[in-house]
Amino acid sequence: MAYWVKIIYENKEYIVNFERVSAFCYEYNGRITFWLPDSAIPIIINPQSNLEDHQKILKYIENVTGLEFESAYWVKILYERNEYVINLNCISSFCQEPNGRITFWLPDSTIPVIINPVSNPDAHQKVLEYIHKSTGYYL
Repeated sequence: MAYWVKIIYENKEYIVNFERVSAFCYEYNGRITFWLPDSAIPIIINPQSNLEDHQKILKYIENVTGLEFESAYWVKILYERNEYVINLNCISSFCQEPNGRITFWLPDSTIPVIINPVSNPDAHQKVLEYIHKSTGYYL
């Protein structure tokens, strides 16, 4: 089911189906970044300049975080001092290094996410569980 939201960014109006957004990045300064589906265009919403749209995004994130839907598997991951909320079903490949780190790339962006089992054990375990549940493979 589509979840359409109207966002104003850089004096342009966007209507975005959030069900197709694969990741949101919440920065310590409150900014939220997401990438338009099927493109590498980042949308950055700052609460100081666009509180209404910022609240729309936070409401959506709250609704999907921790919930498992048939077509979505959302997880929160702390990475490089930012909090990412990622639909792991949108990730098309995972790589595990000998030291246990798992790398994957966010669709619609060029950002790799590297999860270290020592510094981020919860996120690491969530990703491993998702991989096994979805693919049948263990890393």
